[in-house]
Amino acid sequence: MKFLKEFKEFAVKGNMMDMAIGIIIGAAFNKLIGVLVKKVFMPPLSLMTDGLNYQDKKYVLREAVTDANGEATVKEVAIEYGILFETFLDFLIVGLTVFLVVKGMNRLRAKAQDPKNKVVSTPKDIELLSHLTELMKEQNALLKKKQ
Repeated sequence: MKFLKEFKEFAVKGNMMDMAIGIIIGAAFNKLIGVLVKKVFMPPLSLMTDGLNYQDKKYVLREAVTDANGEATVKEVAIEYGILFETFLDFLIVGLTVFLVVKGMNRLRAKAQDPKNKVVSTPKDIELLSHLTELMKEQNALLKKKQ
């Protein structure tokens, strides 16, 4: 019973919706990065390396063995490092993009939480805390004068 109550609180507070939205956007972002790497970054890189297709690059550990009919009796065993290279490039692009987004969000958050910045409206809780801090400073100054 406690588990259901905790799940209900989790779902009602919006955490589940936030997670669902994040997962959906993340999946779409993953597709975007995949296309960006395969169709935008890899062709010029392949052109610079004289038509080298990185996706096909592999180190063959054991060649495939075929019979007289041309059918493979023993499959090829290979380390496909070209796909690893593309995946690593995907990772770097995703990491850089997430870094830039978080950096931008932090900059906006810092501007929004600065009570002296009148260009961006400050949230009420930050504004109230700022007023409290100013009042405490004034009170401390008055108390020091009395001593």
